[in-house]
Amino acid sequence: MRFLGAIKNSLLDIVFPTQCLSCGQSGTDLCEGCLLDSPTAERECAKWIFPLYDYRHPPVKRAVWLLKYKGKKNLANIFAEALYGRILEELADLHVLENFREPMLIPVPLSPGRYLERGYNQAELICKALIRVDNDQNFKLINNVLSKPINTVHQAHIENRSKRLKNIVGSFSIKNEEQIKGKNIILIDDVITTGATLSEAKKILKQYGARKVIAFTVAH
Repeated sequence: MRFLGAIKNSLLDIVFPTQCLSCGQSGTDLCEGCLLDSPTAERECAKWIFPLYDYRHPPVKRAVWLLKYKGKKNLANIFAEALYGRILEELADLHVLENFREPMLIPVPLSPGRYLERGYNQAELICKALIRVDNDQNFKLINNVLSKPINTVHQAHIENRSKRLKNIVGSFSIKNEEQIKGKNIILIDDVITTGATLSEAKKILKQYGARKVIAFTVAH
């Protein structure tokens, strides 16, 4: 099914050439210039979470949606390029102030049902793109530690913050815990809304011995 989906997307790109969602430039779903010109995230969130762009900006929202639900995986590379500079800025400060060294990238996982439905995890795609950009200079990827075995209600379908927290509590689990003991962790996700998912992921990582956990998202 995934192979047929890839063929379908390729044929659609031939019949309907890809264009930037914002300026119409051909060859990309969202060009670097338009992404960099997008408004930054200014809504309040936890100090350990660093969102990049305002999710309410239509091109950003559309691009995230295309990556998440329509198989536009190349957008993971575009988002990673934008995130990389921000990550390095924060690491420079944390390295000195909080001894935040040799961090590990961990993508926020999908539940088995969600992964089966989608065929990929967009946060993992962004992580892999970040690793390629970084070329093993500043962090490494570990994607076999944090998992989400429970199929929860989609957080986007729950408006109330307290209900979001209740929905996500206990949904993550840890395996190969020796890989995170005493380690600094960078969680990666596409979007933060209330922060409930990232907070629950951080909580269990800390319970199993992670030293410090921070997070970066494309949008808020």
